[in-house]
Amino acid sequence: MAVFPLSEAHSLPVHRRPLTLLFLMAIAMPLSFATWSALLNNFVIEAAGFDGADIGWLHTVREIPGFLAVGVILVIMVMREQVLAMVSLTLLGVATALTAYFPSLGGILFITLLSSIGFHYYETVNQSLQLQWLSKDRAPQVLGLLISAGSAATFVAYVAIVATWDALDLSYNFVYLVSGGLTLAIVLYCVLAFPQFESPNPQTKEFVLRRRYWLYYALQFMSGARRQIFVVFAGFMMVERFGYSVDEITKLMLITLVANIVLAPILGRVVHRFGERNAMAFEYVGLTAVFVLYGGIYWFGWGALFAAILYVANNIFFALALALKTYFQKIADPGDIAPTAAVAFTINHIAAVFLPALLGYIWLVSPSAVFAAAAAMAAVSLGLSLLIPRHPEPGNETIFSRFAAAPAE
Repeated sequence: MAVFPLSEAHSLPVHRRPLTLLFLMAIAMPLSFATWSALLNNFVIEAAGFDGADIGWLHTVREIPGFLAVGVILVIMVMREQVLAMVSLTLLGVATALTAYFPSLGGILFITLLSSIGFHYYETVNQSLQLQWLSKDRAPQVLGLLISAGSAATFVAYVAIVATWDALDLSYNFVYLVSGGLTLAIVLYCVLAFPQFESPNPQTKEFVLRRRYWLYYALQFMSGARRQIFVVFAGFMMVERFGYSVDEITKLMLITLVANIVLAPILGRVVHRFGERNAMAFEYVGLTAVFVLYGGIYWFGWGALFAAILYVANNIFFALALALKTYFQKIADPGDIAPTAAVAFTINHIAAVFLPALLGYIWLVSPSAVFAAAAAMAAVSLGLSLLIPRHPEPGNETIFSRFAAAPAE
């Protein structure tokens, strides 16, 4: 396949440019992953009788490939990042399509592991490609648009589920097959339609761990720990405590998607206008409040509507996570982007490997304690975000950098 310099990509027709490829990948991934997530809690409860401990173990297994994302560094020694993105999306699509063929604890864990390898390796190289292919001045706005595009694709899929799940008496197998198949169709088009783009900055193909990136690593660690609690237990609570059905869960996610479609581009502009520090501080204040209120559902008996409002609010705050990407883009050496993306994904998933299983057992005793832990993590993230300077750049990675005698590696 032809290799095309990124600097000359503007000469290509629009449907073959790097930005178009990023948008197609942004659409392909959630068609499988988001559909899998929407049906997951109902599927595992109905097909395998999962309880809180089982769902914790499922998500621990799901996060193991994320913890091992540093292996991307080895893979890109023999495979271009763009090719790895296509291979990873293919694995995600195939695993999603086959999910309903494994209706047992062991089977669900196995197919989830395969799906997760595809998802996490794709996310690692996708983040790397985004930061390499987008200019620093346009990155926040374009990342917002990419989030919006993925949300729009997922919205279409969810509308189809809501409209047809009961009316056509759909099965889990049919929906998983269709969603995985659509991802595979987009991957096929991307492989056939796009050349291999060559970034002007060759990537370091070795393990990179630099002291001056320490704040980015710390924020990644806290982000992974905090997000796991929401991903694992927020939706599970809606089904277990309030008895949400498949179409009700999907309707809730549709509301979230509409909010993200509208707000993600705006949030991208907010990050560009007010800077990463202010955007992340706002996100973490909001997330702290949301998790505290989640815990209050069990203490004060607040109902399903209030829980649904918190669910939507939480997802909107998560859209501001693009600020962490652009913070790293501003402080990083251009050649560090790919290896650091892999290292950061591993750091992001350190807590994710043990937290879901551990908190799954705590959930059996006190669900509110699980959300209290998430609120504490969001508060720690807030403190870390305040260490970001107003104008981050190499040599000015944190507010302490100005006191350093010389840049540290």
